Amino acid sequence: MNPVEPIRDLKKVRTIRKLLRAEEDPRNYLLFVAGINLALRIGDLLSLRVGDVLNGQGRVREKIHLKEQKTGRSATLRINKPMREALRYYFSVHKDRVLDLKGYLFLSRTGRKLERVRAYQLINEWCRLVGLDEDSYGTHTLRKTWGYHARKKGTDLSLIQEKLGHKVPNVTRKYLGITQDEVNDIQEKVCL
Repeated sequence: MNPVEPIRDLKKVRTIRKLLRAEEDPRNYLLFVAGINLALRIGDLLSLRVGDVLNGQGRVREKIHLKEQKTGRSATLRINKPMREALRYYFSVHKDRVLDLKGYLFLSRTGRKLERVRAYQLINEWCRLVGLDEDSYGTHTLRKTWGYHARKKGTDLSLIQEKLGHKVPNVTRKYLGITQDEVNDIQEKVCL
């Protein structure tokens, strides 16, 4: 299995969002927006239930509380403005889903939980639509996209590490594609 890349170009991220927002069913739009904003592993993202994002009165929650499948770690994730908008749009179309708090958030066309393989196909399709090489993108792309852009905005590596649930900084560095050359370059730039 080859490592996958983040979507580095914000214009391409915006284009994918725009294309998916124009689709008749907002599921894919919500999947993309949730994936790049929550930075969850695909298994955790696809396991989200309606009750994880809506309260008993049908309002979008402030935070999602979950136990990560891979690590068993408890995580609390803030539902940010783009995700809040995507959720409201999703439930404005799927009004019946508001009542099924135990149901999965991301359903297939047949009404079953969306599968990892189908999510992989969708992400590849979206990347292809904006001119990205399909062999370099997969389900982890959404998570890595968040990490890449957090890094580019100057977020401290330790905060990214915490958000992604990595135990050691080396894993986060490798995950974000930080190379030894970049480390060497910064040593030349910061001369106190």
